Amino acid sequence: MPQNKFQRTFIIGCGCTAFIKPRGQRTTEDMGLEAGTKALLDAGITYDAVQTAFVGYCYGDSTSGQRALYGLGMTGIPITNVNNNCSTGSTALFHANNAVKSGLVECALALGFERMAAGSLGTNFPDRTPPTLLFNKRTIDLEKTLTSGTNFGPGAPRMFGNAGQEYMDKYGAEVKHLAMIAAKNHAHSVKNPYSQFRNGWTVEQVLQAPKITAQLTKFMCSPTSDGAACCIIASEDFVHAHGLENQAIEIVAQGLETDDPAAYDTESAMEVAGYGMSKRCADKVFKDAGFADGEGRDLVGVVELHDCFSANELITYPALGLCDLDEAHKMVERGDNTYGGKYVVNPSGGLEAKGHPLGATGLVQLRNLAGPMQAPGLFDISDKRGKLGLVHNIGIGGAVVVSLLRRPEFYKAGGIDGPARLGYNHAHECRPVTLADVDKVKSKKSSKFVLQHAKL
Repeated sequence: MPQNKFQRTFIIGCGCTAFIKPRGQRTTEDMGLEAGTKALLDAGITYDAVQTAFVGYCYGDSTSGQRALYGLGMTGIPITNVNNNCSTGSTALFHANNAVKSGLVECALALGFERMAAGSLGTNFPDRTPPTLLFNKRTIDLEKTLTSGTNFGPGAPRMFGNAGQEYMDKYGAEVKHLAMIAAKNHAHSVKNPYSQFRNGWTVEQVLQAPKITAQLTKFMCSPTSDGAACCIIASEDFVHAHGLENQAIEIVAQGLETDDPAAYDTESAMEVAGYGMSKRCADKVFKDAGFADGEGRDLVGVVELHDCFSANELITYPALGLCDLDEAHKMVERGDNTYGGKYVVNPSGGLEAKGHPLGATGLVQLRNLAGPMQAPGLFDISDKRGKLGLVHNIGIGGAVVVSLLRRPEFYKAGGIDGPARLGYNHAHECRPVTLADVDKVKSKKSSKFVLQHAKL
C-alpha cells in the first residue's frame, strides 16, 4: 500500500511495572495485568475499546499473552504472541501499529513481559542448536582480527565487546568511553522510579567493577530483569473521539529490519552485532518520515536506544546517524549524549541501569518517550510539535525496530490526562495497581474466576 494511503497512528496510553531482579517473585500474568491496567487508565479507555493485541515474551509457554490479558477481559479479539529476542517488545508494537496504520482496527494494544532467570542469557532448549549459534561462531572467528585477541565471557557480552573493540581499533575510542556511557546511564537512572538500579555509579566505579569481557565490566552490562510494559495505539479518529489531544504522541514513522549477508560475510564484528541492520532501519525510517538522505537528525531531541552493553550504545550513535562513524567517542567526550548536549540519550537510564526484561524493553522505551518522562527542552523550538523522539531496539538473530515519535500539530493542553486518571504523577512515582483499578478498565466481558487468581 502506498505510504500516503496509511492512516496516522498515535500512542495514547502507556504503563509499566517496576523492573526488578529476577527472583521469581511475580508471575508474567500479574505483571502483564498491572502494565495493561496502567496503560488503559492512562488512555482513559476500557479493554472493550481494544480490537487486537500483540504480546511479546521470550521465556514463557505458548499463549502466555492470552493468560495475561484475560484478566482485563475475554472479548474474543485476536491476540498474537511474539518472540523476537531482545527486540520482542518493539516487534509487538510494530505489529500493533501496523494493524491501526493499515485501517484494520482503530485501537490496538502491545504488551511485553519477562520473568527471567538470574545470570547471563541462556536457552530453555538445551536439546537443540540455538538459532544464534552462527552469530556466536562468527564473532569468535573475528577475534583474530582485533587487537584484544581471543576474548572471554558469556556469549552476548563477548559479541558486543568484540563490536566495541573493532570500533576502538579503527577510530581511536578507549574503554574509558564505554565507562563514560555507562556512568551517564546510571546517573540518568537515579531519577527513574521504575529502574532496577538507581546507584548512580561513577566512571571510576564502572571501571573498577568486575571484568565480564576484555572490554566490558559488570556495570557496562544490562542485568536480567523481571517486568512488564504496555502501549496502546490508536488512529487519529479515535484520538479525537476520546478527547486525547492533550496526550497523544504520533508514531511518525517506524520500521523493522532483519539481517543481510554482511552480518556473516564481512570481516566485521560490528556487523555481527547488528550495526548495519540498525543503520539500514534508521535510514529507512527517516526517509519514510519525509527526510532526505542523512537529514532529520538535527530535529531529534531525545533518544532511547538499545544499550544492552555500553559498547552497543557507542556503535549505535553513528548507526542511527547521530554522528559520523568516526565521531561516536568524541560525541561522548563532548557530552552530546546527555542533558545540556545535543541529544539526551537514554534519559530512563537505559538497559544498563533500568533493566532488560526482554519482552518489555522495546515497549518501556516508548513509554519513556511518549509518556511522562520526556526530557526537558523538547518543545523549546518554534515548531509547536517540538523535537522528535527516536527509539531503537535490537535483538541478535536478528531484528531491529526503529521508531520516530512527535507531538502532533493538534495537541491541546488542559483537561483530564493520564496522571489525573491514575491519581498520581507516574513520571516520578511507581505504584502498584489494585483490583479496584482493574475494575475501572476491565471489559464488560470479564471472568470473575480469572480475577480471583490475580495477585497484584
